[in-house]
Amino acid sequence: MAATHILTRDEARRRAELLDVDSYKVELDLSGHAEGDTFSSRTAVKFSCAEPGAETFIEIAAERIEDAWLNGEPVDITGFDPKAGLRLPGLAAENEVVVNAICAYSTDGQGLHRMTDPVDKETYLYSQFEVADAQRVYACFDQPDLKASFTFEVRAPGHWKVISNMPAASEERVDALGLRVTLFETAPRMSPYVTAICAGPYHGVSETHDGIELGLYCRQSMKEHLDPEGVFEITRQGFDHFHANFGIRYPLPKYDQVFAPEYNFGAMENFGCITIAEASFLFRSQVTDFELEQRANVILHEMAHMWFGDLVTMRWWDDLWLNESFAEWASHWANVEATRFSGAWTTFLSARKNWGYGQDQQPTTHPVYSEMPDTESVQANFDGITYAKGASILKQLVAYVGIQPFLSGLRSYFRKHEFGNAVFSDLLGELETASGKPLADFADTWLRTAGVSTLRPELEVDGEGSYARVAVRQEVPDEHPTARTHRIAIGLYDLDGDALVRRDRVEVDVDGELTEVPELAGVAQPDLLLLNDDDLTYAKLRLDERSLETAVEHTSALADSLPRALIWAAAWDMLRDAELPASQFVALGCKSLPDESDINIVTVAQRQVGGALAYADPAARADLRERWARAAEGAMASAEPGSDQQRSWTKAYASSSRSQEDLARLRGWLEGADVPEGLAVDADLRWSLLTGLVAGGAAAEDEIDRELERDDTADGKRLSFIARAAVPDPAAKERAWQRIVDPSTENYIRRSSMMGFGPLDQADLVRPYLGGYLEAVPELWEKLGAQQAVEFSKLAFPSNLIDADSLAVVDGWLAEDRPAPVKRGVAEGRADLARALAGQECDRRAA
Repeated sequence: MAATHILTRDEARRRAELLDVDSYKVELDLSGHAEGDTFSSRTAVKFSCAEPGAETFIEIAAERIEDAWLNGEPVDITGFDPKAGLRLPGLAAENEVVVNAICAYSTDGQGLHRMTDPVDKETYLYSQFEVADAQRVYACFDQPDLKASFTFEVRAPGHWKVISNMPAASEERVDALGLRVTLFETAPRMSPYVTAICAGPYHGVSETHDGIELGLYCRQSMKEHLDPEGVFEITRQGFDHFHANFGIRYPLPKYDQVFAPEYNFGAMENFGCITIAEASFLFRSQVTDFELEQRANVILHEMAHMWFGDLVTMRWWDDLWLNESFAEWASHWANVEATRFSGAWTTFLSARKNWGYGQDQQPTTHPVYSEMPDTESVQANFDGITYAKGASILKQLVAYVGIQPFLSGLRSYFRKHEFGNAVFSDLLGELETASGKPLADFADTWLRTAGVSTLRPELEVDGEGSYARVAVRQEVPDEHPTARTHRIAIGLYDLDGDALVRRDRVEVDVDGELTEVPELAGVAQPDLLLLNDDDLTYAKLRLDERSLETAVEHTSALADSLPRALIWAAAWDMLRDAELPASQFVALGCKSLPDESDINIVTVAQRQVGGALAYADPAARADLRERWARAAEGAMASAEPGSDQQRSWTKAYASSSRSQEDLARLRGWLEGADVPEGLAVDADLRWSLLTGLVAGGAAAEDEIDRELERDDTADGKRLSFIARAAVPDPAAKERAWQRIVDPSTENYIRRSSMMGFGPLDQADLVRPYLGGYLEAVPELWEKLGAQQAVEFSKLAFPSNLIDADSLAVVDGWLAEDRPAPVKRGVAEGRADLARALAGQECDRRAA
């Protein structure tokens, strides 16, 4: 596949000064999909030039250009290099460029992705153009601030459905060759990266809500799992909520959501044609409320993008956060206000904010607002800072200015920049006007600086058991020494029988290194003192010794889910910072988590307990794993049959079990023997059970083959590669490794293989690949492009090699002269490895 042009910010700025793009007419011929790996693309672009006689370029990452014309004259295509773009010299005041090209289908999830369904052998296509991959499908000025109207015409097999940003302009026609030709209505001005084409024999359902035609699509072989009512319910609730609050209606006549197979991301906000990861959100087996809430959040996130990003778009990728942080905040806000998922802010803390905290402590952390020198740099910033930290700060901003002034500012922002582009200062000005509060200092402190503060209680207790002194110490990392002002609540909780009840709540502005809290002097010491109660600020928390002891024994005794989630977040940060031994974190999981009623907290904390084993003294790890397996077994047995809790604990039990007795029990369930009442051993759970058996050495690779025969679907193939990579055998590891590093491997196979490659107890099998991993990082960066190379460097990092020798090898590689983006994933893996080593030492000292 042809490489794309890496656009620099300076090039984009100059081109935006020079050009005003009016319209695109894009004609794609997809009819020859079965005969080859390419399709034909014809693009006609009309644009004006502010400096007649000047030269510019247009991006087209084609296999070859058949011909190109500028204002009726041929364009020299000799020696065309897609990395440089197609040069357009001697521009007139008004121009039209026409490019006829042959482009390639992709299997890497970028451009126009093509997959063949293993069930019925049908072909499905979908586009993915962010950050700058529209050029893989048609010629365009591929930058966000050169918006234009778009008209698409697509030629495809007669039994296919073609979906784009707009409805079809008229009845689709089938020509004499049996090919379907679809001309779409002209779309209003939008950026190339949010245009879309999906094509194939998609199954679709539709309904109308508030004048908007809603469409929902999936592969034919998955149509029984589509759940239109569940998806449409959230969609209807989202539109009603955003229409009531944003002041501008969704501007397109229809809103389609397409479940896309082999998808790289969670979803994509193509204007009026959302693509959603089928593997993550089209459920073919029993699911828990955690998964349903995550799906609702994704639906609302992409819908919020119709305003944040599509209607009003960042001028350049420096303001990526204007898209993602706002959509992240808006989706959780809408979930709480408009759907049945009223506890979504608890889930945000557990599942998303922790992601931001972790990313903010990496050596690669960055401000929420980050300057992007080129499009390649943008790929690495789709991270916990841009999404979760940014949304956390917006949540604080809403609390500071008030929701109504905040919404008033947004409405004005949308009206002024509708179908245009904006920068952060545009939004900030509207929010200042609406709220009457100066926000520049807030923005500089929170959005233009990196790092996360730690808030730690300093307590003195008198002989009567009351506080003689309470203070809050703010600690900041040496690398990012910004001490911010935090508005926090301090909760005082007492044990009352079986309940842990909040006795008092005090709000405090933490400012500088040390803040005294005189309101609590003389107050009886509680069983639990919780900083940042109600989760008002973005900061890591610490628990004093008495509070930690209470938390380990009684977290589940708190009636409200939010303080429970705060305790889990604090404990997780203390573990990662080597202030809490892994044995104590696992004890918290074994003691409190089986009684936890919130499935969202359960799901996230189960993963954290599993991750905590990396921080344990290796000599004690097997015993801790066994303790966790027994806790999971007990929680599973006591859960209501068929419940979310039963299913979640079954998966935790399957992943943690290593004893022969446990593995024999898992095998029995696969074979239908002694299955717990209410437990649905469906396709996805079967793969979880089998992968547990494989990782434990109790099932061979031929059993994976047989399971795949039973579940010969796209999901089955994906899950089979996770299981194959987990086989504890040198030959199986080598086969998995070759799939990972072969540039021709389909992206979903590489990702699945990376996910299963390095279980914690298979370090000796993985050790021979450390050198190969480090060699592969720069090679795959060149061969795969930034998005996949970033994913490889993060997911394939041998994180189970937790020893000083491995750390030294990685340090040696990082000391070599390499571009910073290439080093990024390795540097983050190295930091996690060092944390785990420090955690192991902490665990040894505690023992």
